[in-house]
Amino acid sequence: MSESELKEEVVKAIKTVYDPEIPVDVYELGLIYDLKVFPVNNVFVSMTLTSPSCPSAGTLPGEVEQKIREVEGVNDVSVELTFDPPYTTEMMSEEAKLELGFM
Repeated sequence: MSESELKEEVVKAIKTVYDPEIPVDVYELGLIYDLKVFPVNNVFVSMTLTSPSCPSAGTLPGEVEQKIREVEGVNDVSVELTFDPPYTTEMMSEEAKLELGFM
């Protein structure tokens, strides 16, 4: 599987993770800031939460990591949590904005 194909599978896996308070997956919400697949199939994800005091702070990054680890071909996963830049609703995809009534 090529790097681009693996990245596509990783995105599909991330899209199965939902913020428990919002009916939209974390990818469409714009919580994933960066996603890199390295040549040895190691995956790096930089992500944020809707707020530093988000009740899911202890579980969402771990759930994202677990879903990526389940993707066939992934060697290792590193998920980094950041709040820089701070999350805003402008980071949501058009699909998420429609789902949540922002459009």
